[in-house]
Parts: sequence; structure tokens; C-alpha cells
Amino acid sequence: MIKKYRKKPVEIEAIEFIDTPERIEEIFNFMENETMRVDYSMYGRPAVLIETLEGTMRAEVGDYIIKGINGEFYPCKPDIFEKTYEEVEDESME
Repeated sequence: MIKKYRKKPVEIEAIEFIDTPERIEEIFNFMENETMRVDYSMYGRPAVLIETLEGTMRAEVGDYIIKGINGEFYPCKPDIFEKTYEEVEDESME
């Protein structure tokens, strides 16, 4: 029997990759010093290389780096990010 399922609402943390020294430092801090490196070898297109259980993944400028529900990090293209996530109001600021 075929059933329908809905994705459970989950809050994540994410940061957009912008190629500035300040943002790269923010990403490094966000990832809690996990294995990552910035790579400029592919046609001058900067990327953050993230070690995941599935292997090394590339986050290019404009991509989001997501911290998953188990503390894992992975990149997400902006169009997928916009379709999947919406910003949550920070209740601590009220």
C-alpha cells in the first residue's frame, strides 16, 4: 500500500558561503573546527571543502553550509535551500 509522508519540521543552523576572510573565519567557527578547507584550484572558483560521511563535498560561493540535526555539516545549493527552509524568528531577541 502506498502512503503519503510529510517531512518533519526541523530547525537547522546555516551560513552562506561568501568569499571574504571574515566569512571564512565565521564558517570555521560555525563548523566548530571540523575538517574543512578553502580551495581556489578549480578555475579560480573558491569553494569550501567539507569532509562528510559520503566523502568530500564542495560548497561554492552562494551555497549554504548546513549543520544537520546530528551535528553533521553539508553544503546546499541556494535554490534548494530557499525551497526547503524559511528563516525562524529568534525568540531570544524579543
